[in-house]
Amino acid sequence: MSNIQQKSAPQRLYWAQLDALNMGSGWDEEDITKPQILLEDVYGDSHPGSTHLSQLMEQAKYGVFERGGFPAQYHTTDICDGCAQGHDGMNYVLASREAICDMVEVHGSVYPWDGMILASSCDKSIPAHLKAAARLNIPAIFIPGGSMRPGPNMTTSLVAGDISLRQKREGAISDQEVRDYKLTGCPSCGACTFLGTASTMQCMAEALGMALPGSAVMPATMRDIQSYARKAGRAIMGLVEKNIKPGDIMTEAAFRNAVIIHSAIGGSTNATLHLPSIAREIGLELSPDLFDEINHMVPHLGNITPSGQHLTEAFWFAGGIPMVQWYLKDMLNLDVMTVTGKTLGENLDMLTKENFFERNLGYLSNYGLTRDEVIFPVEKAEEKGSIAILKGNLAPEGSVVKYSACVKELRIHKGTARVYNREEEAYQAVVDGEINPGDVVVIRYEGPRGTGMPEMLMTTEAIVCDERLNVTVSLVTDGRFSGATRGAAIGHVSPEAACGGPLAFIETGDIISYNIPERTIDVVGINGKEMSPGEVGKILEERSKKGIISRPRRSGLFGRYTSSALSAMKGAGY
Repeated sequence: MSNIQQKSAPQRLYWAQLDALNMGSGWDEEDITKPQILLEDVYGDSHPGSTHLSQLMEQAKYGVFERGGFPAQYHTTDICDGCAQGHDGMNYVLASREAICDMVEVHGSVYPWDGMILASSCDKSIPAHLKAAARLNIPAIFIPGGSMRPGPNMTTSLVAGDISLRQKREGAISDQEVRDYKLTGCPSCGACTFLGTASTMQCMAEALGMALPGSAVMPATMRDIQSYARKAGRAIMGLVEKNIKPGDIMTEAAFRNAVIIHSAIGGSTNATLHLPSIAREIGLELSPDLFDEINHMVPHLGNITPSGQHLTEAFWFAGGIPMVQWYLKDMLNLDVMTVTGKTLGENLDMLTKENFFERNLGYLSNYGLTRDEVIFPVEKAEEKGSIAILKGNLAPEGSVVKYSACVKELRIHKGTARVYNREEEAYQAVVDGEINPGDVVVIRYEGPRGTGMPEMLMTTEAIVCDERLNVTVSLVTDGRFSGATRGAAIGHVSPEAACGGPLAFIETGDIISYNIPERTIDVVGINGKEMSPGEVGKILEERSKKGIISRPRRSGLFGRYTSSALSAMKGAGY
């Protein structure tokens, strides 16, 4: 690596204290002359997706050392949506994406690093890391933190939805059943075992070319993940030598590839927030209409919960993202650059020669599965896409639904609105039996400007876990959903209520109609009476004269985010 021109060399010659400070941190005189690599992770005791990242970074350090660089490790701890359920902490979760990104920007800017390695597992830290990589635009590589091991009987931590609902109903569950779940619900480190936002964003990092091929959602306790981390340490030195930057990798073609893969695997609706926000840092605009266009044409191949039957580690054993890319290679741009220093097409050829696609099939056999049961071949795909963008008089700018996790009976529906201004109120209404079959639960003022755009998992899980309501009740909100959300859940309604969108002016008793195949969502009746679009429009306009609910004064990060966040259709960043 002797041909690398160290970026910090001019500063070191100009200001002697720079070297002195580094040597005070344990560097020696040889270290300070090597290419300097920032290792940035979200290691901490906050949740299972973070606790093991220091181990991965230790391996990455070895890889950097092997190729003549010197690594320096920094941490910006993330938080978990699951820990924020049921209280106002959830309001800070999406804002944390911006905070993490800003902190990595600070770490990456105060010293002239030659390259950067990023490691995270979960929902907000992964897009934050990719946003920061785009913003700093120095050679960078991402290490996914992998997947948690399955729970008993191949369950996931989402059993919590049913557990929590029964806890609130007298005599519905024993203390021992609750305790048994707590002891077994999260059996290892890593991201949740379903294709929620955490696993989806690991897949998106790989699909964008920012992570090594085959690295997303591998089991977090297997030796393979340690090996990939070490390879990432070696790979960053190659990127530094060739001066390949995130802007060279995360191109318009790469984002289109990522949306194709997202559609094929049935990824989280939150990717429609994160991918546009990452693209914006590069200077690209990723329209929600692109998601809809692609979802009309791409076969849905991933039989992965919550859209399918199997867990993320089975997906990795079946070939993971590279297998999906191989099946869809005629639809992808294979000439895009990746962190290997090679194109996507070259990577797929390399994996074939290395027997990657066959090596792990024996692990599937341990579970009595074949590849075709986990990743459908194109000819066996039953439908196209997984996500739709719905528009109409209720969502003029758009809304998002994951129809691959919605039963066909509820893909076209008309029902009576039950309107709530806080998720907590809607959740309690479900618990108390106030929601009727066929109703459309509306939760508003939960968008980016409203309350920071918390997820509505508690309410969506309460609905699908209630035998009386499941497969009959829909939910519409300007908030967002967990990637684990199932059912007829329509979110990201834009403009949001806090910005004066139509959602702010509907009332309990109004009639809402949506048609996922036709991509429409409309208010079609007022106070139980169906009306023409013109009549509905006049009444909503008259109601709008009363204005929206005022927001309390906010400060700090929460105040900055809720005052400045963009529309959900533009990524909800600032």
